[in-house]
Amino acid sequence: MRITLKNEQDIAQMRIAGRLASEVLDYITPFVRAGATTAELDRLCHVYMQQEQQTIPAPLNYQPSGYPPYPKATCISVNDVVCHGIPSEKKLKNGDILNIDITVIKNGYFGDTSRMFIIGAGSILAKRLVQTTYECMWLGIHQVRPGARLGDIGYAIAQHAHAHGYSIVREYCGHGIGTAFHEAPQVLHYGRPGTGLELKAGMIFTIEPMINAGGHETRMLPDRWTVKTRDRSLSAQWEHTVLVTPSGYEVLTVSAGIPQPPAFLCDT
Repeated sequence: MRITLKNEQDIAQMRIAGRLASEVLDYITPFVRAGATTAELDRLCHVYMQQEQQTIPAPLNYQPSGYPPYPKATCISVNDVVCHGIPSEKKLKNGDILNIDITVIKNGYFGDTSRMFIIGAGSILAKRLVQTTYECMWLGIHQVRPGARLGDIGYAIAQHAHAHGYSIVREYCGHGIGTAFHEAPQVLHYGRPGTGLELKAGMIFTIEPMINAGGHETRMLPDRWTVKTRDRSLSAQWEHTVLVTPSGYEVLTVSAGIPQPPAFLCDT
């Protein structure tokens, strides 16, 4: 698949789509609490997209070859669900962790981002996993610049995860994005430095590491969407959409409520 370098018009539209996706997560944050159902969170997000933003939820009825249509506006993955969790009527409880993954379409352009949430105080294990996964995403983002390689991104992510005793999900990865939901290149969250595709200004792709507290193996449920850890260990994921600029990178999925980068990166 050919990689499309975005022009200034594309980039301007991607900034809008990315901001709107992030603003959905800002909006839903106060509603993420014990007793809420993921179906209710999905409904609120869907209404906000349609009525407040005039955006289209990209996941709704999305149907890659070999899959049934995805039935909801968002993906919400709880505890041992790695990705593509289908919102349901099951209530969230204290100690749960969840990822809310938002992709909106605005003016034909896609904005894609996700955040982790912890219900209540959360266990030490859960908090460490969520924080380390966030750091992994940012360490990957920090590698992005013209002349760098995709392997540099994956290596930085995997090294940090493995140093904390966690594993990297290998079957699912980041992806190019623009006027299509999934474009080239694939962005693996493991790799060897100095290998893989060379990054060029104008590329836009997601970095979205999925990190497991246990082994990296996964299993898919009969719904053909929900992916869980095979050993039932907790899994976490964060996601940003990133532009390769002439001098480095720009995160496109930014909004007023976005969590700040880890302090150790801000000092570099």
